Amino acid sequence: MVNLEIDFAGLKLKNPILTASGTFGYGLEFSDFIDLNSLGGFIVKGTTLNHREGNPYPRMAETASGMLNAVGLQNKGVKYFCNNIYPEIKDIKTNILVNVSGSSVEEYIASAEMINELDNIPGIELNISCPNVKEGGMAFGTSCVSAGEVVKEVRKVYKKHLMVKLSPNVTDIVSIAQTVEGQGADSISLVNTFLAMAIDAKSKKPKLSTITGGLSGPAIKPIALRMVWQVSKAVKLPICGLGGIMNAEDIIEFLLAGASCVQVGTANFIDPDITIKIINDLKIFCKEQKINNINKLIGGLITT
Repeated sequence: MVNLEIDFAGLKLKNPILTASGTFGYGLEFSDFIDLNSLGGFIVKGTTLNHREGNPYPRMAETASGMLNAVGLQNKGVKYFCNNIYPEIKDIKTNILVNVSGSSVEEYIASAEMINELDNIPGIELNISCPNVKEGGMAFGTSCVSAGEVVKEVRKVYKKHLMVKLSPNVTDIVSIAQTVEGQGADSISLVNTFLAMAIDAKSKKPKLSTITGGLSGPAIKPIALRMVWQVSKAVKLPICGLGGIMNAEDIIEFLLAGASCVQVGTANFIDPDITIKIINDLKIFCKEQKINNINKLIGGLITT
């Protein structure tokens, strides 16, 4: 038997596979395709303090080896989640995290306080790639100062597992990671999407209404791996790696680079039961490689 269980800073994962926010809805949307209880966990879509309509259409576009999205955090707000969604998912036997987003520190705090009261939500994923309206629209996660501030203030009110999702659109990902570690994060997830764009050559117009959007999918995996490897050597926090994971070998690569678990994102749009297939393939890979405990792979990259 292969042991796939992971202790992720107190979160007991059945296996290292979670699903990425924004690609899995509230989990219920995939319940006809997979047994949600079989996952290591799933992260519900970005949740903000107030209702958001999101960006105008078109807000998704295919690219070579990936996709662009500019959905704009469309959701009905944290109160709606607590009152309407939480009762429907609270008894699923896996780790359910809520991706928390905001336009100000105060919004992050208010949302975190409400989610803190939900007994069966063991953690949140703090999305600091959001624009800080008080600082002219610069994303919280692109500055050590603003990243540290939001993590510090949320840590004061949120008492469970605090995962911080880092923006890759920075010149020094290590410094940002070290800052959030110093302000009380329990873990780090990286990477979020990369700022990118696509143009329709015939119409001469951008393919997204917002002109630019977030690039995800296999195209970003090599960069995501590099960032996970760099950060894992610089912080003591466990890392949840994501970015272009499509199969079991991709997961092995992230674990070797220093991640303790991973999130499957864009692949869910291609195949709604891909996570279960990957879990099974991961077991087969480990058996073939005579690996009896998945934890042995974490940080196992050989560089000499």
